[in-house]
Amino acid sequence: MECTVSWTGAAGTRSGMGFVAETGSGHVLAMDGAIDTTRPANGGQNLAPRPMETVLAGTGGCTAYDVVLILKRGRHDVRGCSVRLTAERAEVEPKVFTRIHMHFTVTGRNLPREAVERAVALSHEKYCSASIMLGKTAQITTGVEVVEG
Repeated sequence: MECTVSWTGAAGTRSGMGFVAETGSGHVLAMDGAIDTTRPANGGQNLAPRPMETVLAGTGGCTAYDVVLILKRGRHDVRGCSVRLTAERAEVEPKVFTRIHMHFTVTGRNLPREAVERAVALSHEKYCSASIMLGKTAQITTGVEVVEG
């Protein structure tokens, strides 16, 4: 796996804190910093997600992927899956994630709650490399909601 991240500045200029990641699979992801009115040269233009937001989003994608795959392999009729992640970061540098809560909403027909909880647990204990890595610095908790549909 590889990825190249390049500084783009803001809107094609060489000021600001915009970056573009080009992934080995041929996709592009933009990132930017927040607008910093006290130190404009250090801030971004708020044109894209922050880099740490992309880490959190990638973790959500990784674990949701696992949950759907585990349920499908178990021959469950899963029709939808979303995960809402809320995180806290350390106050001082490096501002690592210290707490992450993941609330899964899984929709399907006759989905046993126990199967969904097991899929979430397997993702976090065995399969999701992103959440397992983040678990080294953050306390990760989960919640599950099963919706018939």
